[in-house]
Parts: sequence; C-alpha cells; structure tokens
Amino acid sequence: MRPPLRAVAMLAATAALVTACNSSNDWSEPRPAPSAIGTLGPGFVDPSTKPAPEATITPQPGSWADVHPPKDYRVVLLTSGTDNPTRALVTAVKEWADDEHVDLRTIVVGNAHDTVPSIAKAMEMGPDLIVSAGNDLIDGLALVTPNHLDEKFLVVGAELAEPTHNVTAVDWDGASFRGEGLGMSSTYDPNSFTADRCAAAVRAGVAAVLNDLTGIVVWL
Repeated sequence: MRPPLRAVAMLAATAALVTACNSSNDWSEPRPAPSAIGTLGPGFVDPSTKPAPEATITPQPGSWADVHPPKDYRVVLLTSGTDNPTRALVTAVKEWADDEHVDLRTIVVGNAHDTVPSIAKAMEMGPDLIVSAGNDLIDGLALVTPNHLDEKFLVVGAELAEPTHNVTAVDWDGASFRGEGLGMSSTYDPNSFTADRCAAAVRAGVAAVLNDLTGIVVWL
C-alpha cells in the first residue's frame, strides 16, 4: 500500500532537517576565512600603526565590545588543569560561545604527555581558531605553533615567551605565565581570574584575531 502523500512529505522534511544539522556540524568543508562583524572602538589600537610582532597593546576597556564573530565561527577550546583560574577561563569561553552562537568543541588534555597530540588533534579538526586555557599548555604550544603558521591560536590568561604571528595572548596583572623554563611570575595571582576579567579577555582576544592583530599580547 502506498503511504499517504502527507506522510511522504513529512519524511522528506525530516530527512532534509537531519542532513542540514549534519552539514552544519561538519568542519571538513573548506570555506572563506571568517570576518569580524562590527568594528573596534576608539582606543583599542592606534589605527595609523599596526602593532609590531610580539608587541603589547593596552586597549581602552570595552573598545572591543562591538566586535563579534560570524555565526558558526569554528573554535576548539584546549584546556588542561582543574585549578580555579583554568575553570574560570573555561567558563568564560563557553559562555562567550553560547552568547555568540559559536560552534565550539572542547579538548581536555589529561597530562603533559598528551599536550602535543591534543594540539595536533585540534588542528586536524579544521577550526577557525584554537583557544588555550590553562598554564600546562604553554610549553606544548611554544613547541607546536611555530611549525603551523597557518593555524590561529588565542592564549587567555598566559602567553608564549616568543610568539609567532599566529599566536595572540591576553594577559593582565596577575596572569602572565610564559612557560616552565621561565617559572611563575612573581605577580601571578589566581584571585585575579575573576569572571568579568576572563570574559573580557576572551572577547578582547577574539576581537584582535578577527581584525588580524595577531602575534601580540593584549594587556587588560
């Protein structure tokens, strides 16, 4: 017996919906580089001079507020550690992703031996940006990032000692860890990782990346 036309139509619509959902989650398809929605406000950076590599800029508070990623911006969050600063950063990234309708995927790095393979896995996924949260990732990033200059990285709450042009960091007084070889900064303060500051760090860092202001430290 032939099914009613209405049932056939409903089945077809359901199949189309499933296909659409699957395609939206597929990062294997190439696409143009994402562009920022909105513009940086006055005081984020001197508009007449692009920051030099490894420079530190100190943007005016809120000068990044009108910059947003495009819908379905592809981000991998790399995180390692269960300390309070790392948890605060992870929460800030996830809340930003929800607010901005970002396609966020998370890789939790269990131990130091997993750091480099986890960074490689993140790159293989084909994201627009890899965000790092946790001091334990810094040494691995310092090793990998100079060899993959086409990948964009954002480090929040820490920085690389010698970042290449594809690595952007956001720091503040109390957060400036640069790797085990340099030790912990004397100004390190885990209490400085407040929810507001971590949220600002994520948004300011992404605004810099989307405006091609990379390879620098954004100091809040």
